[in-house]
Amino acid sequence: MTAQVQHNLPAEPNRFVGRARDVAELCALVRGERVVTLSGVGGIGKTRLSLRVAARALPGFTDGVWLVQLARVSDPELIVKEMADVLGVREEGSERLLDGLRVRLRGTRTLLLLDNCEHLVEPCAELVAGLIADCPELRFLLTSREPLRIPGELIWRVPPLDLPDECHPDAESVLFFVERAAAAGARAVTDSMPDVIRLCRALDGLPLALELAAARSSLLSPGRIADRIGDRFRLLTTGDRTAHARQRTLLATVEWSHDLLDHKERVLLRRLSVFAGRFDLDLAEQVCADGGLLRGSEVLDVLSGLVDKSLVLHHGDGGRYHLLDTIRHYAAERLREAGEEARLRGGHLQVICAEMERCYEAGSLDRRLSWPARAVHFARGRTLLDDCRAAIDWAVESGSAELGLRLAHAALAILAVRGDLRETVGWYERLLGLDLSDVPADLIGVAKGGLAFGLEARDELDRAAGLIEESIEEQKRHPYTHWLGVTYGAALAVFFRTGQSDTALRYLRELETAAAGHDDLFNLTTARIARLNLALFQGQPRQAQRFGEEALALAMEAGHHWTLARALTHLGAVAEARGDLEAAMRHHAAALPILEELDNRVELARCQAKVGRVAARLHDFPAARRSLAASLVLSRQTGRRSGVVRALVALSVLAQAEGDLDGAVRAAAAANALRESIGQHDAPARTQELLSLARDKLGEGRVALLWASGTEQEPGAVARRILDRASDGASDGRACEGRACEGRACDGRACDGGACDAADVHEAALPTPSLPASLFVSLSGPAVRELRNATLTVREREIAGLLTEGLSNRAVAAQLVISPATVARHVANIMEKLGFSSRAQIAVWAAERRLDNR
Repeated sequence: MTAQVQHNLPAEPNRFVGRARDVAELCALVRGERVVTLSGVGGIGKTRLSLRVAARALPGFTDGVWLVQLARVSDPELIVKEMADVLGVREEGSERLLDGLRVRLRGTRTLLLLDNCEHLVEPCAELVAGLIADCPELRFLLTSREPLRIPGELIWRVPPLDLPDECHPDAESVLFFVERAAAAGARAVTDSMPDVIRLCRALDGLPLALELAAARSSLLSPGRIADRIGDRFRLLTTGDRTAHARQRTLLATVEWSHDLLDHKERVLLRRLSVFAGRFDLDLAEQVCADGGLLRGSEVLDVLSGLVDKSLVLHHGDGGRYHLLDTIRHYAAERLREAGEEARLRGGHLQVICAEMERCYEAGSLDRRLSWPARAVHFARGRTLLDDCRAAIDWAVESGSAELGLRLAHAALAILAVRGDLRETVGWYERLLGLDLSDVPADLIGVAKGGLAFGLEARDELDRAAGLIEESIEEQKRHPYTHWLGVTYGAALAVFFRTGQSDTALRYLRELETAAAGHDDLFNLTTARIARLNLALFQGQPRQAQRFGEEALALAMEAGHHWTLARALTHLGAVAEARGDLEAAMRHHAAALPILEELDNRVELARCQAKVGRVAARLHDFPAARRSLAASLVLSRQTGRRSGVVRALVALSVLAQAEGDLDGAVRAAAAANALRESIGQHDAPARTQELLSLARDKLGEGRVALLWASGTEQEPGAVARRILDRASDGASDGRACEGRACEGRACDGRACDGGACDAADVHEAALPTPSLPASLFVSLSGPAVRELRNATLTVREREIAGLLTEGLSNRAVAAQLVISPATVARHVANIMEKLGFSSRAQIAVWAAERRLDNR
């Protein structure tokens, strides 16, 4: 069955009108250019056009098309986090999230759509340039009022919709307005086409302006709308004359639309600007109603009016709403002018804090609720994260330390289940830097523990250690809370990892006493799992089994599925250590659906690797392949190199179990190289055992060659050789030199000759028939590119020759009777194949080979 292309593109809210030529041209460009930026003023339709192009381009990107919305991101440091969230990349440690993105994207045919980059141009430029350099198959489509100005960027200025004239009265802008007006219930606008044409010209073909005007067409005729727009334009000319004309037009349109609202609609619109993400009616009533100007019971009616006028968008999924970014910024200015900003943003902080605390308490602490009921609260908490960020920003700006720390604490509990702790460090650092004189001491202690929790996840262990000790000592002065137990759990991780076992054991005993005394089953489970790991480390599997069974019983009683999954996976590890493979398989298999439900892909990848390893040892090779392939996909998606290492080790076990020592050694070598690249230098004892066996069977020289080959190759290529190997195919003892095996990716067995055509094989592993195998592993990147010269197609060599004449893409296209977009695509292919970064390099290379003498 053909795999479906993955994407997160939203469904189109209404019919896409016009821009057929623009869409066709851009679809060709995104296939050939590395970075395409749609640039233009606000309201010109950059986002809608980019989404249309991205949807049309889906078939050409086998690894997905992903939308990253940056409009709500104000902190440049969160750009990587936003992109990682969309791609499912999880935090691995300090400064490693970007490395995780590289792992996720390298070697994939992926299109990333970054929407609304203008307020983050410099950090976006740095990030895009870096990823393009590291990920050859990656493509970017961006929307921004200002281009990034990076090498290789193709800037595509988005034009307004075509305007009507005498020869073309049915221009795009007219069709667009008529379509939107009909959707708003105005069926008779076509009876006054001269006024429609006049209005479209007055609005300069700007889609947002036309959309807002169409929303009023059921109440006002096109002629009356055009008259009012004209008055507004004349008034606006007394403003900032340096502003772009279209910016003045858009501002006039928004102001005009705002002026047509009644008093309560204006009040609600400006107050809704405090919401950074989607909101529901309940939140709108809590934040925006004041009992005077706008009572709670009126909010729905007034909100419905704003939806009808296209100033608020309504989504059927759960009855949620949001404001277009342009409208939200305009409304926020009106909020400041009305003197309501401090009160409304303060109220927003209070409401979001209370909502998140309810989600935390019901999801994590309320054992009376069934797990499905608790999971609803986790899901709701995740929908509020955009507003959490905005509320914490206001807490810092206004000095509301206590509310901000309470909100950060509640949000941390929601994020921790999925391992998304990176940005919480910044929250706590900013909040703890405020005046804390009026903040309760126990809350400060909890906050230090929360900061330490995030630092431990980022591998900043020295900072975490001091904060943890302060946090625990402060919290112990007050009545026990669930969070003290969580802080103890973080302490165990920090002090065991830093070799301070005495301190760790002391905290473990304190945790056991405190959690047992307060019936804290969640944290008592954590303590039992810590005892299990300690027993395994000390070579006491029977004790580890006892602790694992106790942890499982406690987790089931606690009713929290995260603790249940942890207990099951640890019990599986104990069973495998004891040699009870059937029990290990049962435990790991039971954890899989729980982790899938939690959407914790980091732990799901770990569990799949364990299932695959156990299945291999049970000689269920098809099942092992399925699980290990799934583990690799998840680890790449989350950017966790440690997960790839774990899968490679398990693949080595699989290859050895099938009698494929070649593949086993290669996989072990690839795992070892990747392990060292992330600072882990202790190879498992199994690796030495494998190498000793392989040397006896294959000889010292053969093993050395295999190890070097596995170290040099891209881990994905090594993995695929084992995953694609037929379960009944035995190695004949010869090392594959990277050549093709009957048209499939090389699987580690002997080949019948020919050049390997696997597209994702690392350069250092490319076949070089002209060189002896003994020199293969030391082949340099430039040498590989030189051997690739012969891989240029006839058309590519022809274009390279024309570049020696300094011709533009358009001039080359004219000579060859092809489109400029096709030329651009060929130039990009030549650069990629030859490892060049400019047209000048191609020209020099072609001249040296006399390709200009066609």
